[in-house]
Amino acid sequence: MAVQPLIDAARHAASGAYAPYSNFRVGAAILLNDGRIVTGANFENASYGLSLCAETVALAKVANDGLLAAVVEIAVSGGTGPDPVRPCGRCRQVLNEAAQIGGHDIVVHCSSGDGSTIERHMLSALLPHAFGPKDLI
Repeated sequence: MAVQPLIDAARHAASGAYAPYSNFRVGAAILLNDGRIVTGANFENASYGLSLCAETVALAKVANDGLLAAVVEIAVSGGTGPDPVRPCGRCRQVLNEAAQIGGHDIVVHCSSGDGSTIERHMLSALLPHAFGPKDLI
């Protein structure tokens, strides 16, 4: 799949973010191995530590459908400046769960909110020496 439809889906998802405290809207779009795209947006809470990142929301939807092993790529888009948004450490760890369950690395596309800047990374480069399900066996 071309990256632009995935970025566009992430940008659209960001418009649904619940971000009344930071006004920093982030969207994520996950490409599954059958071509489906699952989206999520950040969900803030007055108790800041309970907030959820867009990537976590999208991955929870995928997991709820029993499809963690089917995750192939993810696009993350947000903010208002020219710099791309990248997954936080927690989201990288949650993505690693899907990667290890699926037995393959995940492509991570990071985009600015306006889509003008896009980076492509492999999850293994963003989270080297990751801990996950394979370490518990």
